[in-house]
Amino acid sequence: MANQKKAYLALTVTSLVWGTTWVASKMGVSHMPAFELASIRQFLGGSIYISFFLLRGEGLPTKKQFLWLIPMAFLMFVSSNGIATYGLQFITSGLAALIAALYPLSVVLIERFYFKAIKITAQTMIGLFLGLLGIAFIFYKDSLLVHGMHYALGVSLSLFAMITWSVGSIIISRNKIDMNAYYSIGWQMLISAATMGLFTLYTGNYISLHEIPAISWGVIIYMVIGGSVFAFISFIYSMKHLNPAIASLYAYINPIVAIWVGSLLLNEKMSLTSIVGTICTLIGVYLVNRSLKNQKDPVEAITDADGM
Repeated sequence: MANQKKAYLALTVTSLVWGTTWVASKMGVSHMPAFELASIRQFLGGSIYISFFLLRGEGLPTKKQFLWLIPMAFLMFVSSNGIATYGLQFITSGLAALIAALYPLSVVLIERFYFKAIKITAQTMIGLFLGLLGIAFIFYKDSLLVHGMHYALGVSLSLFAMITWSVGSIIISRNKIDMNAYYSIGWQMLISAATMGLFTLYTGNYISLHEIPAISWGVIIYMVIGGSVFAFISFIYSMKHLNPAIASLYAYINPIVAIWVGSLLLNEKMSLTSIVGTICTLIGVYLVNRSLKNQKDPVEAITDADGM
């Protein structure tokens, strides 16, 4: 009973922290280049993970493992996290979090039409319909005519980041590697940090470390310590001590937290249409996830350890 109470507390921490990291990222990119922010964040987060496992006696990855880690780092962190962070410059943190939550829909479509591994049931179809209908509601209100080309760019980048996360999740689920999953994440973070860091140096789109404002450093520390470490540990604990269906509820709470906190801290306006759209989308994602769990060969799509 005590473990279960702690698990519910851990679930609450996971939902709140990962939801607010979207808002934190939005605040961060308002004061420094997005790829530089993502690079520093992943470097610090990756260093913590790798240091922990090296101190426990874990060996360095083999050549074969490195050849697997590099493309996964591009899919899961350079693209999914770096591009999503860049896209936050043009859209609200709530919308970015909601688009990221669509990845189960993307997984279903890829699995069905590319691998022929998932059966599209009536529940799946209803979930897909509601998910897309919800996004249509939001885009109808916050349309290109209202926000212009930058809004369209932000949405497109967020969708692309979500799709690459889906592809990476499918590859991980179908191609197991003999390496601790969390140690692997640390190396993927470090590889992505180096890649994005070199990109910022090549393009010249960066500021020196001493010019990074205090608010951005605060955001980075919060996302690393809170999102990449503390919330991730809470997530693992909740998964161990709660029913998976309950432990996975954070995925539906994250966007709601991002929307509400974004409206309070960043004055991101919420309309009735966007609220209805958000509800439709989350119900749709829930139904799709449920339809996957009822099948024998579902893809265990990995959810971003820090909300993105």
